[in-house]
Amino acid sequence: MTRISAFSCLLPPLRLFGVALVVLTVCLARPAAAQVVAIVNGDPITAYDIAQRTKFNQLATRKTQGRKEVLDELIDEKLKIQVGERYKMRISNKDVESSYAQMGRRMNLSADQLTQMLARSGVHPGTLKSRIRADITWQSIVRGKFKESFQFRDKDILAMIDDKNEAGGDARGKTTAYDYVIRPILFIVPKGASKAQFNVRRREAEAMRARFNGCERGLDFARALRNVIVRNQVTRNSADLPPPLRKLLDDTGVGHLTTPEQIADGIQVFAICEKRETKVDTPEMRKVRQQLFSKQFEKKSERFLAQLRRSAMIEMK
Repeated sequence: MTRISAFSCLLPPLRLFGVALVVLTVCLARPAAAQVVAIVNGDPITAYDIAQRTKFNQLATRKTQGRKEVLDELIDEKLKIQVGERYKMRISNKDVESSYAQMGRRMNLSADQLTQMLARSGVHPGTLKSRIRADITWQSIVRGKFKESFQFRDKDILAMIDDKNEAGGDARGKTTAYDYVIRPILFIVPKGASKAQFNVRRREAEAMRARFNGCERGLDFARALRNVIVRNQVTRNSADLPPPLRKLLDDTGVGHLTTPEQIADGIQVFAICEKRETKVDTPEMRKVRQQLFSKQFEKKSERFLAQLRRSAMIEMK
């Protein structure tokens, strides 16, 4: 059987009519955009892939990348997907679609609107979804393979915070937080009630607040009142609360009620039943930990990807 190479389309017409016809048919059937420009461990990258990624990157960064830079990016993505398959890591279409939709929401767009926006720039949604799949795979692989490298001691994080603190404060004191055990108490006001009715209930809440002496007896007293609901207890950590609310809980103290506040259903107060000291990540600690993770992830990612490239069979066409 006669073999036809990729270069046959560039050759002068062959003398054998039958072979010439076959060559012509192959040439017409292969659009230029589908031309294979590289093969990565058996997986092809086409001119269409490069054109699509170039358009997407231009849309995302407002910059035009060179062909080699785009091709390198696509090669890296192939390697990331392939190493995921090697580790039996299958990223479902559902996960990809979910991330695609989340990306749209961050731009105040639905998934369909994101697809339409891409289409207006000539970008097929599969271009972005392919990148998303590679990113999800790579994140999981690097996190799992180098997990020991992403364990950062609180001691080191606190030392870094101290070094950054120009006032020379002690960051260790910032790691102490409190778990508050809270019971919401609602003085019900009917729908469509007047301001005067709300004020009556507010005075009742204030009266109970003055008499409230600990959750053990105080909650039973509240349950006995007419049109008052004692809701299930909730636990809130002070590190997760906005400063004004944190101050309110600190100022109220255990065994007391917060000042009454008006909500849609009536007047609400909170009984502070317990306050437990705990060790948590403060926002500052979380920020430093994320910075350390990002720096270490980039370092491990670059080294591992370079290793994959060295061992890969990459053929340029």
